[in-house]
Amino acid sequence: MASKPGILTEWPWKPLGSYKHVVLAPWAMHSIYCFIGSRKSERDYAYFLIFPFLLLRMLHDQIWISLSRYRTAKRNNRIVDKAIEFDQVDRERNWDDQIVFNGLIFYIVRMLIPPSYSNLRFWRSDGVILTILVHMGPVEFLYYWFHRALHHHYLYSRYHSHHHSSVVTEPITSVIHPFAEHIVYFLLFAIPLVTTMVLKNASIASFVGYIIYVDFMNNMGHCNFEFIPMWLFTVFPPLKFLMYTPSYHSLHHTQFRTNYSLFMPIYDYIYGTIDRSSDSVYEKSLKRSGEEEEESADDVDVVHLTHLTTPESIYHLRIGFASLASKPHRYTYTLSQWYLQLLWPFTASCSVLVSWIYGRTFVSESNTLDKLKLQTWVVPRYIVQYNLPWRREAINSLIEEAILEADAKGVKVISLGLLNQGEELNRNGEIYLERQPNKLKIKVVDGSSLAAAVVVNSLPKTTAHVLLRGTVTANKVANAVASSLCQMGIKVATICKDDYEKLKLRIPVEAQHNLVLSTSYAAHKTEQARAPKGTIFIPYTQIPPRKLRKDCFYHSTPAMIIPPSLSNMHSCENWLGRRVMSAWRIAGIIHALEGWDLNECGQTMCDIHQVWHASLRHGFRPLFPVA
Repeated sequence: MASKPGILTEWPWKPLGSYKHVVLAPWAMHSIYCFIGSRKSERDYAYFLIFPFLLLRMLHDQIWISLSRYRTAKRNNRIVDKAIEFDQVDRERNWDDQIVFNGLIFYIVRMLIPPSYSNLRFWRSDGVILTILVHMGPVEFLYYWFHRALHHHYLYSRYHSHHHSSVVTEPITSVIHPFAEHIVYFLLFAIPLVTTMVLKNASIASFVGYIIYVDFMNNMGHCNFEFIPMWLFTVFPPLKFLMYTPSYHSLHHTQFRTNYSLFMPIYDYIYGTIDRSSDSVYEKSLKRSGEEEEESADDVDVVHLTHLTTPESIYHLRIGFASLASKPHRYTYTLSQWYLQLLWPFTASCSVLVSWIYGRTFVSESNTLDKLKLQTWVVPRYIVQYNLPWRREAINSLIEEAILEADAKGVKVISLGLLNQGEELNRNGEIYLERQPNKLKIKVVDGSSLAAAVVVNSLPKTTAHVLLRGTVTANKVANAVASSLCQMGIKVATICKDDYEKLKLRIPVEAQHNLVLSTSYAAHKTEQARAPKGTIFIPYTQIPPRKLRKDCFYHSTPAMIIPPSLSNMHSCENWLGRRVMSAWRIAGIIHALEGWDLNECGQTMCDIHQVWHASLRHGFRPLFPVA
């Protein structure tokens, strides 16, 4: 919001929240009814196509969002190399308000104008040419001076400062303005459309083409990566006056008092407001696609290798839906997420394509901790596929390829997240070292020591008894937790005799008396049902259990709060909250910060007390302070 919000700052449907789209429902249903109920010769295609066109605009914007976040995560041609945080994501959450607003205006205008104006032909060349000329003249000229007026301190503090709160822009930043600004913008962009309507040479192509052009250029100007090839301006030099580049407008957001033009820099040249560094910033950003890009890739210190969980989890990645990625992933839809249910057929089909066609990991996120550069890579496979024995070899191949790629790029540490490490899948990452004996410089970390340390240090100080459940003996974390608790004098119970016998061998003799075999829970399918009121459930696995009791307390999977110096953190890691990171991911970071020269995989583990104190020393904090 602007520093001193003026009148008409808020959108009229703000009280509706996520249900704001219902304002379009009556109009959309009426257009469908009229289309179906009319004879073919009388059908109003322009009226009927308004709603599909609005959906197309949303899809177009979302493609730009995903592309921009993917390119900036890889640092390809990145213009402004600074961080984006959660406050910017929250501020830009209502990016589709302007599409709802435009849709309402389109429907209202259609109802008011005579039928002779609404039954448009698909194409008219004179109308397309006129639209182009009117945009180049009145629209660009008026926008330039209106934009300069918005930078006057009176209007800037009340309106335009809201847009400029985002120094590092994303495509959707282009439409983040107060409601009053959008009214003026609509009137400006309506000039070519109204002109062609009045002169009766409008067409569906001129209308749709012009609005898509405005959306495309808006998104391009705020995408924060440069991609316009230099040869384009070499072949046709006047183009530099007729089309801006992403770096050109990015300078407006960093310098504020230059590069005011809409899409055509000619008016900045005419009135002397061109930024002198426009050409050099453009060339510098573009060159990052060559040798400098390879160098920046080699600068990555730590890679965290995760994977998709469910088909809809793709929307919760940083490169998915920004609003969903900024919140913990819930596996049940809320009423405000009704659109995800409508997208389910599309989601299912995409999941098949991702699994069977896309055969390598991809970069999802890029962060910085002081001078340490971090990236998150995603294996395009789902939990259900990890649980299929016949898919394990293919998944292991993807993981191994990712490790080799990271090693070739000079990455120091790669941490294995979620199900990318396990006894049955790859012996906790050990098979990759066996396949590449004495060849890997990179350190492979499964994070078990820090995960165990988080579990142990999450217990209240008054804890006397712990029931250990799950695949205990096959889990490194469970073994470490049991051993550590027994040495602390805490009674650890297990209900499986086989688990009891195997755990006993891994616990020091002097502490074995604290490991007990319990029979009181053995007959019950779930221990949650028998647990006393107020019991604390602390997962030690990567996947959280279902919460069946409202009178008990549930911790998250092992995780910690990240330090303030860890930047560009504007998405949530699966089901974890904001600025919370899984222990397995943190373990790789600590490994790199401490410079430890060992692979924590197979049966090898770091000292859990050492890794715990190291994490605290580097600014990570417990998610659940010990009571």
